[in-house]
Amino acid sequence: MGFSIALIVFSSLLMLLVLMHKGKGGGLSDMFGGGMQSSVGGSSVAERNLDRITVVIGLLWFACIVALGLLMKSNGS
Repeated sequence: MGFSIALIVFSSLLMLLVLMHKGKGGGLSDMFGGGMQSSVGGSSVAERNLDRITVVIGLLWFACIVALGLLMKSNGS
């Protein structure tokens, strides 16, 4: 039950954090990495911190999914 609630919380946080990121372009070449050279060097401290927080929340979200999968597997056996 606790992992299910944590998954809902982390999913909501992850959605909000992704929506807070600044757009980096919209072309098809940018989608496949064509615009990376211009955007890598010029990020501010706030953007880098937002990136770090997003990665940490994403890892916690993934860990909740793995834990729920293991719990379901052990309960089903």
